Amino acid sequence: MPEARVLLVEDEIDQRKIVAGILRGEGYSVAEAGSVDAALAELAASPVDLVLSDWKLPGRDGTELLAEVKARFPETGFVMATAYGTIAHAVEAVRAGADDYLTKPFERAALLLAIERTLRARRLADENRRLSEEVRDRDRLVDLVGKSPSMARLYRQVEKLAGTDATILLTGESGTGKELVARALHALSRRRAGAFVAVNAAAIPESLVEAEFFGSEKGSFTGADRTRKGKLEQATGGTLFLDEVGELPLPLQPKLLRALQEGVVTRIGGAVEVPTDARILAATNRDLAREVAEGRFREDLYYRLNVVSVTLPPLRERREDIPLLVRHFVARTERRYGIRVEPFPPPLLARLVDHSWPGNVRELANVVERLVLLSEGGRVSAGDLPEPLGGRPAPDAGWKLPPGGLSWEEHEKDALRQAVELAGGNRARAARLLELPYKAFLYRLEKFGLAAVEE
Repeated sequence: MPEARVLLVEDEIDQRKIVAGILRGEGYSVAEAGSVDAALAELAASPVDLVLSDWKLPGRDGTELLAEVKARFPETGFVMATAYGTIAHAVEAVRAGADDYLTKPFERAALLLAIERTLRARRLADENRRLSEEVRDRDRLVDLVGKSPSMARLYRQVEKLAGTDATILLTGESGTGKELVARALHALSRRRAGAFVAVNAAAIPESLVEAEFFGSEKGSFTGADRTRKGKLEQATGGTLFLDEVGELPLPLQPKLLRALQEGVVTRIGGAVEVPTDARILAATNRDLAREVAEGRFREDLYYRLNVVSVTLPPLRERREDIPLLVRHFVARTERRYGIRVEPFPPPLLARLVDHSWPGNVRELANVVERLVLLSEGGRVSAGDLPEPLGGRPAPDAGWKLPPGGLSWEEHEKDALRQAVELAGGNRARAARLLELPYKAFLYRLEKFGLAAVEE
């Protein structure tokens, strides 16, 4: 199979040259090593599709190399060569995970057959793995549940846009299912055989964000122990999903814009432009037009990402879907934990329908899972609802606006600071104290210069 890369491990130099020449003549790329340590160094520097190793090697034998390859490079094929009369070693190697073996001296045809057979089996295994991942992704699409007019409109948009390579900006509140829509667009597209690469811009330390997107060459910075592909390279032939794109640092934005426009990246520490070809889907819960107006997001990048905009409706605007979603999340939780519960009683279901759901579908999913896990005798109880759904009185219910008025911004800033202090610096807990979605809480911390507070 041309273009496959083979590592040939043989300590007898003349024998190694002969076998390497045969393989190169068949179109294989061949790396050579004369010992287990040299082979492992070669593998660390540049992965291969298959290792062809002699059993007898100086210092450590081929079975030790096999064990290292299986542990560190499990997707790499392995063929063991053993001397005539040592078939027991070949059997031992196969039991230890080798894909095939050759008995020395072997003929050219036997060599090529063993390598071709192993590579074909490995590629079939990769294809099965890819198909399994695709099935799992398709299973996740079932989370797009709903029959409301707004969801029907969303389904029509997904069907129309999936067959194109258009860049799409998904907008909507946190927890509305933007990644699920992105996965649907990918799974229904002609790029579905390629990778779906998701990157959360808010979750990457600013010092590493450039390497994460564009990749890095070995030795380009402290800790760069090998060459790494960036997300744009990884998504070539598939889809790159930029989640929380509004969180991208300003210095990175022009570099990303150039990469998207020209279809090339230059890895950190590299000098060669690497071509990329990925469909771009982006998502944000921020008002990017406002971010542009206030200088926090580049206008040219905004227009490059906002070729087509799709807005996901908040759950409070499609309350008729809540009973369907509850049944779906109950069934999912039952499958996951192997438990069964009775249908939710109407008063409890009514309470769920009436709730405002600031965390949207994600919040509903968590509440349903909580109720199912805390059920007794197969019955869920409203007593197990979290506090905001259990009738807890609003804090400061008797508070009144001072006659002279107040500065709302100072009031909000003070409430944020007190919440963080009350939560002991834990921002997630502080957000819950104020009944704010976590991302909205972080945005407000940044707005008032309080973002330096550590969890």
